[in-house]
Amino acid sequence: MSVRDRDSGKIEAVASGDGGLLTILCGGGAFPGAVAEAVQRRGRRVVLFGIRGFAEPAIVERYPHEWVYLGAAGRFLKLLRQHGSRELVLVGSVHRPRLTEIRIDWTTLRELRRYLQAERRGDDHLLSFFATELERAGYRVRGAHEVAPEILMPAGVLGRHRPGPAEEGEIRLGRQTIAALGPLDVGQSAVVVGGRVVAIEAAEGTAAMLERVAGLRASGRLHAGRRAGVLVKAPKAGQDRRIDLPAIGAETVRQAAAAGLAGIAVEGGGVIAADPQGLVRAADEAGLFVLGFEPGAGPKS
Repeated sequence: MSVRDRDSGKIEAVASGDGGLLTILCGGGAFPGAVAEAVQRRGRRVVLFGIRGFAEPAIVERYPHEWVYLGAAGRFLKLLRQHGSRELVLVGSVHRPRLTEIRIDWTTLRELRRYLQAERRGDDHLLSFFATELERAGYRVRGAHEVAPEILMPAGVLGRHRPGPAEEGEIRLGRQTIAALGPLDVGQSAVVVGGRVVAIEAAEGTAAMLERVAGLRASGRLHAGRRAGVLVKAPKAGQDRRIDLPAIGAETVRQAAAAGLAGIAVEGGGVIAADPQGLVRAADEAGLFVLGFEPGAGPKS
């Protein structure tokens, strides 16, 4: 980072508000574009800050944009002030970075000890630390679902197919599993087949977990019918919903079908999809059910 990009260390307070320019800090995947499009349909201006090494140029560069590195907090705050942005949304996938993906500047160095403490406590604490630091600086961090509520998966049976009694029991077990593991900062998904938990999402993510389930079937280690079992996905208890809601998409449907599952169950209002209607169409075509269950209640059928 050049000397002229260094932040002076004095962060001016910025008034929060619901209108005006919205900054979208973009990780990987399609969600930053979906959020930007939804916000613009409401007549609000956006500027996308793409995180280098994660965000997709084809999405970011369709809009007014800047490129930033992880760790370059001073430059990031400087660009926010230049654009006059008062509110931010953090959306898209970001894995723990390699050293080549980080550009630490003086502003970041001043908070490095606190950053490392948050990192040791897990991803949830690290993301909440970042959001809290922005709000301490006078910015307002909004959830993607707050500015683009159409990306939330609703409650109810969402397609042509419905879960049967066996699947409803598996959904309950999957929800219990996620609730029990949440305090350990373990993933937001589980796969239940034949009344038992066969996979839990950890650092590998949902796609790799479903590939693992497909591998268990292919190797004969998982005996079940052609369409049996459920992918269950929900936020962890106490999760900061502004910055890390679990997500699914049409590709999730394809992966669940390849794993031989009967359907997908998510917390209604607690899981996002870049294109919920497209996801349901994909599930209908694949013969899978999609269910949004009510938070704190039994599966809705």
